[in-house]
Amino acid sequence: MNEGLVVALRSVIAFFSLLIFARILGKQQISQLTFFDYVLGITIGSTASTLTTDLSSRAWPHWVGLFIWAVLGYMMEKIAMKWRYVGKYIDGEPTIVIADGKILEGELKKIEYRISDILQLLRNKEIFDLNQVKFAILESNGQISILKKAEYQPLTPKDMNISVSPVDMGTEIIYDGIIVDQNLKQFNKNRKWLMKELKKQGIKDASEVFLATLDSSGNFYIDKYADHIKNLVDIGDYKGPY
Repeated sequence: MNEGLVVALRSVIAFFSLLIFARILGKQQISQLTFFDYVLGITIGSTASTLTTDLSSRAWPHWVGLFIWAVLGYMMEKIAMKWRYVGKYIDGEPTIVIADGKILEGELKKIEYRISDILQLLRNKEIFDLNQVKFAILESNGQISILKKAEYQPLTPKDMNISVSPVDMGTEIIYDGIIVDQNLKQFNKNRKWLMKELKKQGIKDASEVFLATLDSSGNFYIDKYADHIKNLVDIGDYKGPY
Protein backbone atom coordinates (compact mmCIF):
# COMPACT_ATOMS: atom_id res chain seq x y z
CA MET A 1 0.00 0.00 0.00
CA ASN A 2 1.19 3.53 -0.78
CA GLU A 3 3.01 5.10 2.20
CA GLY A 4 1.02 8.33 1.97
CA LEU A 5 -2.25 6.39 2.10
CA VAL A 6 -1.02 4.38 5.10
CA VAL A 7 -0.05 7.56 6.98
CA ALA A 8 -3.42 9.13 6.13
CA LEU A 9 -5.30 6.05 7.38
CA ARG A 10 -3.24 5.89 10.57
CA SER A 11 -3.75 9.62 11.13
CA VAL A 12 -7.52 9.18 10.96
CA ILE A 13 -7.36 6.28 13.45
CA ALA A 14 -5.08 8.23 15.83
CA PHE A 15 -7.20 11.39 15.56
CA PHE A 16 -10.48 9.75 16.47
CA SER A 17 -8.79 7.63 19.16
CA LEU A 18 -7.43 10.80 20.79
CA LEU A 19 -10.81 12.50 20.43
CA ILE A 20 -12.58 9.63 22.21
CA PHE A 21 -9.93 9.31 24.93
CA ALA A 22 -9.89 13.09 25.53
CA ARG A 23 -13.66 13.08 26.02
CA ILE A 24 -13.41 10.15 28.43
CA LEU A 25 -10.54 11.63 30.45
CA GLY A 26 -12.36 14.92 31.11
CA LYS A 27 -12.51 18.60 30.20
CA GLN A 28 -9.74 20.13 32.26
CA GLN A 29 -8.15 23.23 30.77
CA ILE A 30 -4.40 23.54 30.39
CA SER A 31 -4.24 25.89 33.39
CA GLN A 32 -5.99 23.26 35.53
CA LEU A 33 -3.71 20.34 34.66
CA THR A 34 -1.58 18.82 37.38
CA PHE A 35 1.90 17.49 36.61
CA PHE A 36 0.53 13.94 36.34
CA ASP A 37 -2.16 15.07 33.88
CA TYR A 38 0.49 16.87 31.83
CA VAL A 39 2.78 13.82 31.66
CA LEU A 40 -0.17 11.58 30.78
CA GLY A 41 -1.23 13.91 27.96
CA ILE A 42 2.30 14.19 26.56
CA THR A 43 2.74 10.39 26.60
CA ILE A 44 -0.59 9.71 24.90
CA GLY A 45 0.13 12.39 22.28
CA SER A 46 3.61 11.01 21.62
CA THR A 47 2.23 7.47 21.24
CA ALA A 48 -0.41 8.74 18.80
CA SER A 49 2.30 10.52 16.80
CA THR A 50 4.33 7.31 16.59
CA LEU A 51 1.22 5.40 15.54
CA THR A 52 0.78 7.88 12.69
CA THR A 53 4.29 8.14 11.26
CA ASP A 54 6.28 5.05 12.28
CA LEU A 55 5.83 2.87 9.21
CA SER A 56 8.61 0.49 10.24
CA SER A 57 6.25 -1.30 12.64
CA ARG A 58 2.64 -2.38 12.59
CA ALA A 59 0.00 0.02 13.84
CA TRP A 60 -1.82 -2.21 16.32
CA PRO A 61 0.94 -2.39 19.00
CA HIS A 62 1.00 1.42 19.14
CA TRP A 63 -2.77 1.58 19.32
CA VAL A 64 -2.78 -0.99 22.15
CA GLY A 65 -0.23 1.14 24.02
CA LEU A 66 -2.36 4.23 23.42
CA PHE A 67 -5.45 2.42 24.67
CA ILE A 68 -3.71 1.11 27.81
CA TRP A 69 -2.34 4.55 28.74
CA ALA A 70 -5.79 6.10 28.33
CA VAL A 71 -7.47 3.34 30.37
CA LEU A 72 -4.87 3.61 33.15
CA GLY A 73 -5.30 7.39 33.22
CA TYR A 74 -9.08 6.99 33.46
CA MET A 75 -8.73 4.39 36.24
CA MET A 76 -6.38 6.62 38.22
CA GLU A 77 -8.89 9.50 37.94
CA LYS A 78 -11.66 7.31 39.36
CA ILE A 79 -9.42 5.93 42.12
CA ALA A 80 -8.27 9.43 43.06
CA MET A 81 -11.91 10.59 43.27
CA LYS A 82 -12.84 7.67 45.55
CA TRP A 83 -9.78 7.65 47.80
CA ARG A 84 -8.65 11.12 48.74
CA TYR A 85 -5.15 10.12 49.84
CA VAL A 86 -4.47 8.62 46.40
CA GLY A 87 -5.54 11.86 44.74
CA LYS A 88 -3.31 13.83 47.11
CA TYR A 89 -0.37 11.55 46.29
CA ILE A 90 -0.86 11.85 42.51
CA ASP A 91 -1.81 15.51 42.23
CA GLY A 92 -0.01 16.89 45.26
CA GLU A 93 -1.41 19.21 47.91
CA PRO A 94 -1.82 22.99 48.12
CA THR A 95 1.05 24.70 49.94
CA ILE A 96 0.78 27.86 52.03
CA VAL A 97 3.69 30.07 50.91
CA ILE A 98 2.64 33.31 52.65
CA ALA A 99 0.92 33.35 56.06
CA ASP A 100 -0.07 36.52 57.93
CA GLY A 101 1.97 38.47 55.39
CA LYS A 102 5.15 36.47 56.07
CA ILE A 103 6.93 34.46 53.37
CA LEU A 104 7.45 30.85 54.47
CA GLU A 105 10.95 30.11 53.19
CA GLY A 106 10.87 26.54 54.47
CA GLU A 107 7.79 25.72 52.39
CA LEU A 108 9.38 27.27 49.30
CA LYS A 109 12.38 24.97 49.73
CA LYS A 110 10.13 21.90 50.04
CA ILE A 111 8.36 22.62 46.75
CA GLU A 112 11.58 23.92 45.10
CA TYR A 113 10.17 27.34 44.24
CA ARG A 114 12.18 30.55 44.15
CA ILE A 115 10.79 33.73 45.67
CA SER A 116 10.97 35.25 42.17
CA ASP A 117 8.52 32.55 40.99
CA ILE A 118 6.06 33.50 43.74
CA LEU A 119 6.43 37.21 43.01
CA GLN A 120 5.65 36.56 39.35
CA LEU A 121 2.51 34.61 40.26
CA LEU A 122 1.46 37.43 42.59
CA ARG A 123 1.92 40.00 39.82
CA ASN A 124 -0.28 37.87 37.58
CA LYS A 125 -2.96 38.37 40.26
CA GLU A 126 -2.29 42.15 40.25
CA ILE A 127 -0.50 42.01 43.60
CA PHE A 128 2.58 44.26 43.52
CA ASP A 129 2.83 44.95 47.25
CA LEU A 130 3.37 42.03 49.63
CA ASN A 131 1.91 44.12 52.45
CA GLN A 132 -1.53 43.48 50.91
CA VAL A 133 -1.30 39.68 51.27
CA LYS A 134 -2.77 37.85 54.27
CA PHE A 135 -2.42 34.33 52.85
CA ALA A 136 -1.07 32.97 49.57
CA ILE A 137 -1.57 29.32 48.66
CA LEU A 138 0.21 27.58 45.80
CA GLU A 139 -2.29 25.13 44.32
CA SER A 140 -1.40 21.70 42.97
CA ASN A 141 -1.81 22.95 39.37
CA GLY A 142 0.80 25.68 39.86
CA GLN A 143 -1.68 28.55 40.23
CA ILE A 144 -1.68 30.79 43.28
CA SER A 145 -4.71 31.71 45.40
CA ILE A 146 -4.62 34.89 47.46
CA LEU A 147 -6.51 36.24 50.46
CA LYS A 148 -5.89 39.95 50.87
CA LYS A 149 -5.77 41.66 54.24
CA ALA A 150 -9.11 43.13 55.31
CA GLU A 151 -8.04 46.72 54.69
CA TYR A 152 -7.21 45.88 51.07
CA GLN A 153 -10.43 44.02 50.30
CA PRO A 154 -12.67 45.81 47.78
CA LEU A 155 -16.01 47.11 49.02
CA THR A 156 -19.10 45.18 47.97
CA PRO A 157 -22.77 46.25 47.87
CA LYS A 158 -23.32 44.01 50.91
CA ASP A 159 -20.70 45.93 52.90
CA MET A 160 -22.57 49.16 52.21
CA ASN A 161 -26.06 47.66 52.69
CA ILE A 162 -26.99 48.40 49.08
CA SER A 163 -29.62 46.21 47.46
CA VAL A 164 -28.80 45.10 43.93
CA SER A 165 -30.62 43.17 41.24
CA PRO A 166 -29.76 39.47 40.95
CA VAL A 167 -27.24 38.55 38.27
CA ASP A 168 -28.08 35.77 35.84
CA MET A 169 -26.26 34.00 33.03
CA GLY A 170 -27.13 34.83 29.43
CA THR A 171 -28.20 32.01 27.11
CA GLU A 172 -27.63 32.06 23.35
CA ILE A 173 -30.82 32.57 21.37
CA ILE A 174 -29.02 33.44 18.11
CA TYR A 175 -25.69 31.84 17.34
CA ASP A 176 -23.80 32.66 14.14
CA GLY A 177 -26.96 33.92 12.45
CA ILE A 178 -29.06 30.88 13.42
CA ILE A 179 -31.97 31.07 15.87
CA VAL A 180 -31.69 28.55 18.74
CA ASP A 181 -35.36 27.64 19.22
CA GLN A 182 -34.83 25.30 22.18
CA ASN A 183 -33.23 28.12 24.19
CA LEU A 184 -36.06 30.48 23.28
CA LYS A 185 -38.54 27.96 24.67
CA GLN A 186 -36.72 27.99 28.03
CA PHE A 187 -37.81 31.63 28.40
CA ASN A 188 -41.32 30.95 27.02
CA LYS A 189 -40.46 33.03 23.96
CA ASN A 190 -40.90 32.35 20.25
CA ARG A 191 -39.55 33.57 16.93
CA LYS A 192 -42.28 36.19 16.62
CA TRP A 193 -41.18 37.80 19.89
CA LEU A 194 -37.53 37.61 18.82
CA MET A 195 -38.10 39.26 15.44
CA LYS A 196 -40.04 42.04 17.16
CA GLU A 197 -37.09 42.69 19.48
CA LEU A 198 -34.64 42.61 16.58
CA LYS A 199 -36.68 45.16 14.63
CA LYS A 200 -36.44 47.50 17.63
CA GLN A 201 -32.68 47.37 17.07
CA GLY A 202 -33.04 48.03 13.34
CA ILE A 203 -32.33 44.40 12.42
CA LYS A 204 -34.47 42.90 9.68
CA ASP A 205 -33.27 39.30 9.80
CA ALA A 206 -31.53 36.98 12.28
CA SER A 207 -28.81 36.32 9.69
CA GLU A 208 -27.48 39.83 10.45
CA VAL A 209 -26.75 38.81 14.06
CA PHE A 210 -23.54 37.09 15.10
CA LEU A 211 -24.65 36.48 18.69
CA ALA A 212 -27.73 37.28 20.78
CA THR A 213 -28.24 36.26 24.40
CA LEU A 214 -31.09 36.52 26.89
CA ASP A 215 -31.25 35.97 30.65
CA SER A 216 -34.11 35.38 33.08
CA SER A 217 -34.15 39.08 34.03
CA GLY A 218 -34.93 39.98 30.42
CA ASN A 219 -31.51 41.44 29.64
CA PHE A 220 -31.02 41.19 25.88
CA TYR A 221 -27.56 41.37 24.27
CA ILE A 222 -27.02 41.62 20.51
CA ASP A 223 -23.81 41.60 18.48
CA LYS A 224 -24.21 42.13 14.75
CA TYR A 225 -21.81 41.02 12.04
CA ALA A 226 -21.52 44.66 10.92
CA ASP A 227 -19.87 46.36 13.91
CA HIS A 228 -19.35 49.81 12.33
CA ILE A 229 -16.47 50.65 14.65
CA LYS A 230 -14.46 53.67 13.51
CA ASN A 231 -10.81 54.28 14.35
CA LEU A 232 -10.22 50.91 16.01
CA VAL A 233 -7.13 51.10 18.20
CA ASP A 234 -4.30 48.75 17.19
CA ILE A 235 -2.79 47.41 20.43
CA GLY A 236 -0.12 45.36 18.63
CA ASP A 237 3.36 46.61 17.73
CA TYR A 238 4.17 44.05 15.03
CA LYS A 239 3.38 45.34 11.56
CA GLY A 240 4.21 42.22 9.60
CA PRO A 241 4.95 40.49 7.35
CA TYR A 242 2.44 37.80 8.33
